[in-house]
Amino acid sequence: MTHHDYKTKGTCSRQISFDIDDEGRIHNLVFEGGCNGNLKGIGRLVEGMDAIAVAERVAGTTCGFKTTSCPDQLSKAIHEAMED
Repeated sequence: MTHHDYKTKGTCSRQISFDIDDEGRIHNLVFEGGCNGNLKGIGRLVEGMDAIAVAERVAGTTCGFKTTSCPDQLSKAIHEAMED
């Protein structure tokens, strides 16, 4: 299992931390800052899911007038982590 930290851009959350196991599943997802309850919910929803499937599902999500969102930033974080 490998741990990843990602500094978000353009969102209320400041950082996303998560682990990806050897089978490509996401675990221990935590957002720092942002809408606490919603982001905890996302962490619970994606626990144990295939990381790429999660990234594809949330990519492009916007928040209000912003061109990104916490879920969209999670997609970017996962793709970056998978490149390592």
